[in-house]
Amino acid sequence: MSAVLNLRPSEDCRWDMVALGEVMLRFDPGERRVRNARSFDVWEGGGEYNVARAMAKTFGLRGAVVTALPDNDLGWLADDLIAQGGVGRSHILWRDADGMGRNTRLGLNFTERGFGVRPARGLSDRANSAASQMRPGEIDWDRLFGEEGVRWFHTGGIFAALSASTAEVAVEAVEAARRHGTVVSYDLNYRASLWDSHPDPDAARRVNRAIAGAVDVMIGDGHGFETCLGIDLKNPGAENAADLGATAFAAAAEAFCDLYPRAKVVAATLRRPSTASRNDWSAAAWSGGELHTAPVWPELEILDRVGGGDSFVSGLAWALMSDLSVEEAVAWGAAHGALAMTTPGDASMVSRDEIAALLAGGDGRSIR
Repeated sequence: MSAVLNLRPSEDCRWDMVALGEVMLRFDPGERRVRNARSFDVWEGGGEYNVARAMAKTFGLRGAVVTALPDNDLGWLADDLIAQGGVGRSHILWRDADGMGRNTRLGLNFTERGFGVRPARGLSDRANSAASQMRPGEIDWDRLFGEEGVRWFHTGGIFAALSASTAEVAVEAVEAARRHGTVVSYDLNYRASLWDSHPDPDAARRVNRAIAGAVDVMIGDGHGFETCLGIDLKNPGAENAADLGATAFAAAAEAFCDLYPRAKVVAATLRRPSTASRNDWSAAAWSGGELHTAPVWPELEILDRVGGGDSFVSGLAWALMSDLSVEEAVAWGAAHGALAMTTPGDASMVSRDEIAALLAGGDGRSIR
């Protein structure tokens, strides 16, 4: 049992982690621009799914995804990529597709990695996706969390923001996880372009507040707490260039925990970009009234920043599930994120041994 979290015993559960979220196809033009590309690499990815995939592929645990896909070639491609990632697919909802994408479709994400003074850039084409049409009551949560058993459940603000119905599904899932004693993590991951489409202008705060009270591990920073939860950070903490804002994060995390005392860990990545290809990188976690910070990687060389935050979450979660301390967990998460950003695509291509070597002082120059 973790000293920080009350995790269900592994032998009582079919799954170590289950993620709820949309899985899209990412079209990557490599070093080119989307506007003049002649070919694309195709990856699967999604803010919530990436965490479960890394738990399965990088850390060797039992991961599964809850999502919806169209019953057509693009949906089958996404399903095949999910299978290659070692993620359980028994809780995927399949939607009949009309062949034109009018009734349902698969979300697409065109992403440029950026380089030097040219920042990374994303162009989403995801309206009316199968996942965005998920509704409460479609997933048998009591079967998943009760009969099958799940140690850790992860979802986030991207899925909750897809539509009014996915927000309800997210709340429904979190409440079910709580009933069955499953640890819940939530990544605020605020996207104004998604929340602004809701008919209720206060949807972001209403939904996120409903979820925040049931969360054990919250991923977010001061900006997210203010925007998504309406927390007034009157004293956000002094900005400190040397610690990449860890002091300000601690003040924000303490304010969050005062309002939502159930949370055992509040964590965030810390990043200061000098160019798209070089960032100062670290992470911090607040737990039990104490701030824990990861090592700082100054001028970290980055190939593809997308998925770095999700890799941080999976490393943090794996370490906490492995009875490591919060200080060790935030270091594992930050190291995983640092390595994941050296490869293309949303999903991590990193091994656990590589993370351990980096934490042990590896300089990235050894060849085996």
